[in-house]
Amino acid sequence: MTLGFPEFVENPENRCPVLLLLDTSGSMAGNPIAELNRGLVSFKEDVLKDEQASLSVDLSLVTFGGTVKKIQDFVSMEKFEPPVLKTDGYTPIGAAIEYALDVVEERKKAYKASAIQYYRPWIFMITDGAPTDSWEMAAKKMQQAELENRVLFFAVAVQGADMTKLKQIASPERPPILLNGLDFRSLFLWLSSSMKRVSSGKIGDSIALPPVGWGSIGT
Repeated sequence: MTLGFPEFVENPENRCPVLLLLDTSGSMAGNPIAELNRGLVSFKEDVLKDEQASLSVDLSLVTFGGTVKKIQDFVSMEKFEPPVLKTDGYTPIGAAIEYALDVVEERKKAYKASAIQYYRPWIFMITDGAPTDSWEMAAKKMQQAELENRVLFFAVAVQGADMTKLKQIASPERPPILLNGLDFRSLFLWLSSSMKRVSSGKIGDSIALPPVGWGSIGT
């Protein structure tokens, strides 16, 4: 059953898959991308403080800046090496969302092939812009995936993001959150705390997430 997936032989724990969908377009240059990079380091450090979360959280990184790239396939937090993201190009949010959904579905197949139980995957998107490609179909696919309990989608807006379009992309039950300044560190510590709660619960249970002190519901 685990042939081809030695990681699951080494660690058969239930998995909490998280895909970070990160805007690396030109407008994120300077302080925004620097703080985002620092936030990724904080995320790893904090998850590893919790034994269960460090075994359970699977992380993948997909960036969209000019093109959509998977710069980190799903990996345990212990093996995750925070990258130094660089900025370039426009903001293909539509293509990024569709690709993220495909990456998550592939990971689920790997879990199932190895009889690994998993919590509902999170897709966590951070952007400071507006889509520069066709995004309407991608939004429908994401919202359908939410309705079918296949993913949880979070949209985080950095100042300058098009909140009107992000509201149409995100689920009505989980509207986009506007980040306080460039407080990525608090955002990622919240994400870490959330993963600790999820990984300590039972699969399928509803988990109360920590309060969002790092942002506000955008208007």
